[in-house]
Amino acid sequence: MAKNEDIDVIAGDWMSEANMTLRGSDKREKLGSGTLVGKAYEPYFLEKLDPAIPWLAKRGVKIAVNAGASDVQGLAEAVRGLIKKHGVDLKVAYVDGDDVTDAVLELYKKGEKFLNLPANKNIQEWGYEPLCAQCYLGDTGIAACFEGGADIVVCGRFADASVTVGAAMWWHGQKREIHVQELAGVLMIGHIIECSTYATGGYYSGFKHLGDQDTDMGYPIAAVDEKGHAVITMEKGKHGLVTPATIASQLLYEIQGDLYYNSDATASISDIRLEAVRKNAVKVSGVKGFPPPPTTKVGITAKGGWQAEFHFFLTGLDIEEKAKMIERQTKATIGEHLEKFSCLNFTIAGAVPDDPQSQDEATVDLRIFAQSRDPDILSASSIIDSDRGSFARFCIENLLQGYPGSTMAPDMRQAIGRQFFEYWVSLFPQTFVKETAHLHDGRVIDIPSPSLTQEFPREQPDQPSTASPVDLSRFGPTPRAPLGYITLGRSGDESSNANLGLFVRHEDEWDLLRSVLSTETLRKLLGKDDAGRQIDRCEMPNIRAVHFLLKDHLDRGFNATSGYDSLGKNLCEYVRAKQVDIPNKFLEREGCEVVIIVKAMSKY
Repeated sequence: MAKNEDIDVIAGDWMSEANMTLRGSDKREKLGSGTLVGKAYEPYFLEKLDPAIPWLAKRGVKIAVNAGASDVQGLAEAVRGLIKKHGVDLKVAYVDGDDVTDAVLELYKKGEKFLNLPANKNIQEWGYEPLCAQCYLGDTGIAACFEGGADIVVCGRFADASVTVGAAMWWHGQKREIHVQELAGVLMIGHIIECSTYATGGYYSGFKHLGDQDTDMGYPIAAVDEKGHAVITMEKGKHGLVTPATIASQLLYEIQGDLYYNSDATASISDIRLEAVRKNAVKVSGVKGFPPPPTTKVGITAKGGWQAEFHFFLTGLDIEEKAKMIERQTKATIGEHLEKFSCLNFTIAGAVPDDPQSQDEATVDLRIFAQSRDPDILSASSIIDSDRGSFARFCIENLLQGYPGSTMAPDMRQAIGRQFFEYWVSLFPQTFVKETAHLHDGRVIDIPSPSLTQEFPREQPDQPSTASPVDLSRFGPTPRAPLGYITLGRSGDESSNANLGLFVRHEDEWDLLRSVLSTETLRKLLGKDDAGRQIDRCEMPNIRAVHFLLKDHLDRGFNATSGYDSLGKNLCEYVRAKQVDIPNKFLEREGCEVVIIVKAMSKY
């Protein structure tokens, strides 16, 4: 990327809930033991930065990244070491203040509720002791570093899109209290490009349109103007696509509804527009801007305990009965130790088709997933010590009296417990944040909280069904077919919330989608997975999309979940596979997924 003549600034998002908990807890434990923090940042960034340094210096390309995780200063020093090795002159600055552990712990001890975002639960009833906390910061500190002469700006838990917004704020000389509309537009540009190739064909429901051009997808490039609009393209000579469909897919990823919050601006995206201006180039506009909320998101980590899993392979007939037999036998063997497990789930993955054509086709996986606060019951030593009970031994001991064909997975490593963390997402007052920019020349700039904010309802606007549904009989014959034959989409997670966005590519299909896809219909499509919890719905007519936020749909967050879909990414593909009434005229249309399948089959 540093060699690319189209690039002025490289924006890198390295943070997730997974590494927030791991790096934050590691830092806290080392501080508690009196040792140096040491490398509580993302070292992979250094691996990628090293060969780019000569080109950054040669071309004057800037970098803003949030790879600092829980040791921003440490990463800045490591970057300076690499620069010195290359013998070039690049100035490094860093921004901190996202670690709010001390403030959160003090408020927690005073009884602060820190109501969590998925379910409005009180943290005092969580059952876990907070260990560390990081809040999501904004863009102003990054812009201040660039204004101060920095070439590389390193941050910690800055919001995913903030590295892009901060760079654009500096480039266009904008201020958060003055350029609210412009910054809101860039906020959504940052959201679209933050996951790199997710915008250029990665994780794309229409992936078959890529053909075999999918092994080296290009990174997205956003040309951002002073109005907050942008044209998104991609690296030349690379695989992938930039179309309204690939951009809409990423736009719908991990959003919570119409309003998208940041520490420096709020974006309303219900009227967003995506326009193909040429091949692999899409203009993004139509975002409405509002001031930021007075709060920012905060992630609070606690030690959850230990977890492990064991797998059996089940083949052929009577899969459900075989799984129930395993569960009965395993629980009977566990006996009095059962109370030591906070979670013990038996889950079948897959289904045997009628008249399977191979043994592999007739085989499914049974996963036994366990969590406990007692490390001994999940330890490796207890597996070989016959006098001690252990999860793995409990699973193995019934093999000789097990189901027909009893076969376990040969690799026992997953059956040995590993530590996991619970994660609590809430809101934190921006006025409590002590954000500081540390420039290359030793200057330190305090970044004040925004003076212009706006209160928003805790819940996003909800539209359970469309305002003006159409009579579906007007579309003609409507056989049953998978929803994904005419829709594309994307899903993701935010803590235990899951989001799902589905859209159609043709204007005449929009009336069908918005009329059919109500909250009630989604619950039916979810089937057994509908837990009856809150679901918020909204529409984005300009991109022909319906979006759902499924509150507390996942089992906790990524680090603690007992489910297969730990990040909510497969929710969309599950719903797209469910059957609904779809008009023949849409199924017969060129470009429809069913047409692509038929064409592919015709080759053989």
